[in-house]
Amino acid sequence: MKKVICALLAGMVLLLICSAGAFADEIRIGAGAAPAGILKTIKEYFEKTSAVKLTIVEVGPRIAMQDLLKDTIDVAGAGVTLDEWIAVMKKDGIEVNKAELQSFVIGKSRAAVFINKSNPVSRLTKEQLKGIFTGKITNWRDVGGKDMTIVIVWGKLTPGMNALFISKILDGESPTKDILEAVTGPDVKQNIASNQEAIGIVASNVVDDTIKVPEIPEVSSDIILVTKGKPSQRVQRLIDFIKGEGQKYIKQ
Repeated sequence: MKKVICALLAGMVLLLICSAGAFADEIRIGAGAAPAGILKTIKEYFEKTSAVKLTIVEVGPRIAMQDLLKDTIDVAGAGVTLDEWIAVMKKDGIEVNKAELQSFVIGKSRAAVFINKSNPVSRLTKEQLKGIFTGKITNWRDVGGKDMTIVIVWGKLTPGMNALFISKILDGESPTKDILEAVTGPDVKQNIASNQEAIGIVASNVVDDTIKVPEIPEVSSDIILVTKGKPSQRVQRLIDFIKGEGQKYIKQ
C-alpha cells in the first residue's frame, strides 16, 4: 500500500514539474482588437509547437505603445501603420522615436459596422455612415430603419480603428460628440448587443452572432506588431509562425 501511495505521489510531483516547465519562455503582448484577434486565434497552436507562452492583454494601441516604451511588454500591436500610430500618440502628447522601433505586418484590419440584431437595416452607404457618425443623421428611419434615435457607441481605447474610419468614411471630419463611450472593441460590441438603437465600429475579426453587420464600403489597413529594437528570438519565431503555418488558423 505504501508503495502505491509513494508511486502516486511521485506521479503527482512529476506532473507538477512537467506543468511548470510546459512553457520554457513567455511573450508579453499589449494590443488593440485587430491584432489581439489574430494572436488569440493562433495562441494555442503556437504554444504547442514552441513551448512559449503568449500572454495577450487587449489594452488598446495607446496603452500598448506606452507599455512597450516602458519595457513592461515585449510586443505591441495595432491595426494601423506605424506612422499613423505615432501620429495618434503625438495627439495624446506622447512623443515616440520611430528609429527605436521595428514593425512587422501580420495581416489586414477591416473595420466592420455593428448594429443590434433587431435592427432591420442591412446596408449603409458611405454618405449614410458619414451622416450618422458626424451627427447629421440622428434617426434610423432616415436610413431605412425603425423610427428610433441612433445611439453611437465609440471606443475610447480603439484609436487606430477610429482614425481609420474617420479617414476613409468621414473624410477627416470629426465625429459627433453625442456618443455612448465604451472602452475596448469587445466593450463596443457588448454595448451594441444590448441596445437596439446602437451602432459602432469594431475590427471585423471580432464579429460573432451577438450582433448584426450591415454591408458597408471596405475600410481596411495593415495590422502590425511592433518591437522596441530588434525582436528577440522568441518574438521573431512568433512573427514567422503568424506569417507561415499560422495563416491556416487565421480568420480573414
